Amino acid sequence: MINYILRRLMYILLALFVIITITFFLMRLAPGSPFASERNFPPQIEENLNKTYGLDNPWYIQYKDYLVDSATFNFGESMKYKARSTNDMISESFPVSLTLGIEAMLLAVGFGVLIGAFSALYHNKFPDYLATSFAVLGISVPSFILAGLMQYFLAYELKLFPISGWKGFSYSVLPALAIAFTHMGFIAKLTRSSMLEQNNSDYVKMARAKGLGKWTIVYRHTLRNALLPVVTYLGPLTAGVVTGSFIVEHIFAIPGLGKHFVQSITNRDYTVIMGTTVFYSIILLFAVLIVDILYSFIDPRIKLKGAKKS
Repeated sequence: MINYILRRLMYILLALFVIITITFFLMRLAPGSPFASERNFPPQIEENLNKTYGLDNPWYIQYKDYLVDSATFNFGESMKYKARSTNDMISESFPVSLTLGIEAMLLAVGFGVLIGAFSALYHNKFPDYLATSFAVLGISVPSFILAGLMQYFLAYELKLFPISGWKGFSYSVLPALAIAFTHMGFIAKLTRSSMLEQNNSDYVKMARAKGLGKWTIVYRHTLRNALLPVVTYLGPLTAGVVTGSFIVEHIFAIPGLGKHFVQSITNRDYTVIMGTTVFYSIILLFAVLIVDILYSFIDPRIKLKGAKKS
């Protein structure tokens, strides 16, 4: 296990290097500059700003500085917001995005597994058809469309939830559902397929022969093995929740990190774009590593590549 983790950490460092390099050159190849929209700036002031942020240096000097800053987690000052560093913006807004993301993941996994198990237990019956239709609908509807529909019907028309903002738990329900709905449908289909496969196995047939009830068999036998594909999906789920929160946070006016990321692209704020990209990349890469480790604990028969064999 230790050897496997060390090897994966090396791959994570390599992946981060590639991400940092690609992000840097994409920003530099894009036309315009962070100060192009400031129409009232005289050329002398723009030159001073470029010098202050090192934009007048050769590309290889900028690239070296960016690598050093990323390695020390110093993402620099924002080019659009005075006296605001990228690190401060991340530390202030990421807890909001983390809270929303955890809530969305709990909803997606909890209800997805429940719907999938319910569908498998009543295979080819009305509950199965209903649950399958719900899962397909969830996969088909994008989160930003669902967010707008929820705002209009549940918040504006029925006034069950606040339309936007971030002032309490009730403000997080609609955005968390909008992010979780697509993943909920996918997890439901994964769970249903896996449980149907487990239901035909010998140990389940033996449990039925002993007279155990449906839900007892699910709890004691089939659910644990059926969850393996769901655990595998937790890595992509983390990525989907993170990237899906960008536009959803903007729609619901949530002061999370996704809002800063979208605004930084609009403002061409190089330091914020690259800082948030590196930060999110670190989270996603480590999430995939944690999922792989959890996978081996859920099913001890699985041997991680690079781990010592017993």
